[in-house]
Amino acid sequence: MASPLSAPNLFALSLVPFLIFLWYAKRSQRFPPLAWWGFAATLVFVLITLVAGAVAQWSFGRQLADVDPLHGGAEAFLTASNLLVALGFAQAGRQRQGAGKDPGKR
Repeated sequence: MASPLSAPNLFALSLVPFLIFLWYAKRSQRFPPLAWWGFAATLVFVLITLVAGAVAQWSFGRQLADVDPLHGGAEAFLTASNLLVALGFAQAGRQRQGAGKDPGKR
């Protein structure tokens, strides 16, 4: 019998606060939209990681970290989502900085 504190159970439970965070960030309307999409894309990374892990186990009899092409491919989605988050906050920072300038002065 699997422990309630097994890795898959903890992983599933960890999605709950993340989904609450996404809901709050969207509802607050103060979150940069591109950054929000980056955080939402993290869920795509999670899904791809689960699928890649299953393929690594079934096809190669190994864990995902030991099958470099699958692991690297999955991690590429994390990199892309992190890039969206960073670009979203950078864009919001530039907009905020630009809003504080007087358009008549240079």
